[in-house]
Amino acid sequence: MALWLAGTRGATYYTKTLMSNTFRSLRTRATAIASKDEGSFTKRQILSNRFVSRRFGSSVAGQQSDLFSSDDDEEKIQALDFPGGRVPYTLEMRFLPGSSDKRVECYRVLDDDGYPLSSAPSQHIDKEVAVKMYSGMVTLEAMDTVIYEAQRQGRISFYMTSFGEEAVNLGSAAALSPDDVVLPQYREPGVMLWRGFQLQEFVDQFFGNKNDLGKGRQMPTHYGSNKHNVLTVSAPLATQLPQAVGAAYSLKMQNKDACVVTYFGDGCSSEGDFHASLNFAAVLEVPIVYICRNNGWAISTPVTEQFRSDGIVVKGQAYGIPSIRVDGNDILAVYNAVVAAREMAISEQRPVLIEALTYRVGHHSTSDDSTKYRPLEEIEHWKTSRNPVSIFRKWVQRKGWWSDQQESEFRATIRKQVIHAVQVAEKTQKAPIETMFSDVYEKVPSNLMEQEKLLKETIKRYPQDFPKDVPIGM
Repeated sequence: MALWLAGTRGATYYTKTLMSNTFRSLRTRATAIASKDEGSFTKRQILSNRFVSRRFGSSVAGQQSDLFSSDDDEEKIQALDFPGGRVPYTLEMRFLPGSSDKRVECYRVLDDDGYPLSSAPSQHIDKEVAVKMYSGMVTLEAMDTVIYEAQRQGRISFYMTSFGEEAVNLGSAAALSPDDVVLPQYREPGVMLWRGFQLQEFVDQFFGNKNDLGKGRQMPTHYGSNKHNVLTVSAPLATQLPQAVGAAYSLKMQNKDACVVTYFGDGCSSEGDFHASLNFAAVLEVPIVYICRNNGWAISTPVTEQFRSDGIVVKGQAYGIPSIRVDGNDILAVYNAVVAAREMAISEQRPVLIEALTYRVGHHSTSDDSTKYRPLEEIEHWKTSRNPVSIFRKWVQRKGWWSDQQESEFRATIRKQVIHAVQVAEKTQKAPIETMFSDVYEKVPSNLMEQEKLLKETIKRYPQDFPKDVPIGM
């Protein structure tokens, strides 16, 4: 038996050594060929470095002497060579705990009154960036207020506010490059505002008129913009997450100095797509930053009924992804974390996860009444004591970069702009019927042409049952 084992080990060693030498020879040959063109070689070397794996390598190939170590070598015996790396043995039967009594700490910079908590180093933010961040938060508040009222008046069908989550929106947006690709969920309009998406473009989408970039095909708040590198929102939960991995892998293959950033709520972490995405991202080692807006509620389901883990941050760690928990109502903490995560994702070519603890002050959507499942005192606490807009305003004003007069004037101006955008969007003609059948096939097939014809005939026959402001065409 001993001789048989020795023979087996020897054969294994020979086979693996042969494979190792073969690959080493191929790499040497490739280097020699590439060195003929120094520029080409440099480019290839940089690209190949992006595909260097950080997995735990099996120690069998790397430490062949272990295969023939004596039984007296206790240190060698006390580990198992297994795909992925050496696994130490233990004589103690010990189960890993399901969760720790000590929760993962939450990184923050400002307290609830807008005062810096310490002189710890953080990203420098100048006046221009800080004022743009704050004005973006106020703009988002104003748009949410006016459009929510418009929906209640029956002028649009549906809306979702971002009340309470403004810091996650603008803090993360400010930390990104315009070249970074964003896959949002549905509560990230502040990211698009930062990138230059106009109020009128938002409102045109809400009303589904002919100026809507989506041509009226999507429900309100499901926007996107190719110009601004923001993919269109998709209604089903978490579908954007595995798609984001594919987009990030594309950036990696193209050697782009950019990353993918995808947003999701705590409810998405209960979907299978979340877990598949994290695993793919970790294994493929792609430049992607996951930003989870953990606002405590998945519609009416609290996090305490969703999972037993310590939030989302530990789930990233479980998949081998560097992760951090931040105060999602502290815009400076969000900004610092995203700047660092983005740098790590690009320079190290790996995924990073950020869990931002925040709170959804508004209802889940205009189809929801959150007072039926949340105490009013809880909502009011987060709306006043932990309001991210108020916290940042205090910090900006202490810097001397904002004043009470600017505040009142800016809020009045923005509200007027949103109301004007609503008035314009309402008067703008709806997207024509033809857009229901276009942009899928280069040449529209006969069955779709027949459907379009039948629809138009039906509308003409029963005009009372269809909107009168939708152009039918010929």
